[in-house]
Amino acid sequence: MKNFLEKEAAKFLKYIKQTRSQQTYRTYESVLKEAIPIIEIEGNIIDITPYRLHIATLSKKTIAKKVSALRSFFEFLKTEGHKYKIVGDEHIKVPKTLPKPISIEHIKEALKQANMDEYLAIMIIFSLGLRISEALNIKLSDIKGEWIEIKGKGNKTRQIPLEPHIKDTINKYLELNSPKKYLFEKDGMQLSDMQLRYIIQKPFKKIGIKATPHQLRHSFATYMLNNGARINDVSELLGHEFISTTQIYTKLNESTKLKNYLKAHPLCS
Repeated sequence: MKNFLEKEAAKFLKYIKQTRSQQTYRTYESVLKEAIPIIEIEGNIIDITPYRLHIATLSKKTIAKKVSALRSFFEFLKTEGHKYKIVGDEHIKVPKTLPKPISIEHIKEALKQANMDEYLAIMIIFSLGLRISEALNIKLSDIKGEWIEIKGKGNKTRQIPLEPHIKDTINKYLELNSPKKYLFEKDGMQLSDMQLRYIIQKPFKKIGIKATPHQLRHSFATYMLNNGARINDVSELLGHEFISTTQIYTKLNESTKLKNYLKAHPLCS
């Protein structure tokens, strides 16, 4: 049975490699390599309790991440027509932390330091609120006039309007680089996750700021909500499956309101 799981894991990882980021692929690969020799199988029951005991000393967040990767693998088994009962798959409650947006001032300052490639990469992630995997997979055929089609998690697509400035930036970039298939290429090949991260982080390092693509996506959501955008619209733009995922940004919005309230209140001065 372990040989069967290993074969199915190889198929699952091939699917992940085609649809998710390299970082996600490496996480899933590591978890499956670690877990499959430890989990127990009897008939149609897969018991991951031994694996849960193996990783019990890790943080709740890390355990939740590993169990989530296994859960995705088991869902894949179901889609392949295999029926199993999973034991030891209880959810772990992990307290959500508020995202830390990058200030608009720092983003503008970094853009001033950026070359055309860096400028577009930052603008695509920040102004469209994309995951880095989504930015990497943008094809020239996805750019359609005033809109851009984004392929998100689970191959779900969404349409995002192109603000005039970013549309002009894309046009200038295309004139200078002439990519063949993907928006972000080098020597005719699609950029890797690591290459695009480096391009994005380089201008921020010049101004002494450590910034990640994920922070830029957080910043997009936060500033949209702070400026009055409807949460349903922001959720759709981000490609969130559940609006509860987007609601974490409203908590940040409330903390901002409280900070401004305390700053302005006459008894708090």
